[in-house]
Amino acid sequence: MKKSYKIEVDCANCANKMEDAAKKVAGVKDCTVNFMALKMNVEFEEGADSKAVMKDVLSACKKVEDDCEIFGI
Repeated sequence: MKKSYKIEVDCANCANKMEDAAKKVAGVKDCTVNFMALKMNVEFEEGADSKAVMKDVLSACKKVEDDCEIFGI
């Protein structure tokens, strides 16, 4: 399953760090962050609970960029 989320991030470098952090979260099969569009596209592992996984993604992203936001979780 794939979902798209609106994000708030300050710079392209931070967006890349968020993408790398999200890819390491259990339940995430793949993730891309588009800084220009302020979007995060997440592909979840088979059977993963997207809401629970996205909470983990948000906390992983906050470790790299504490003022980032992911909307629609």
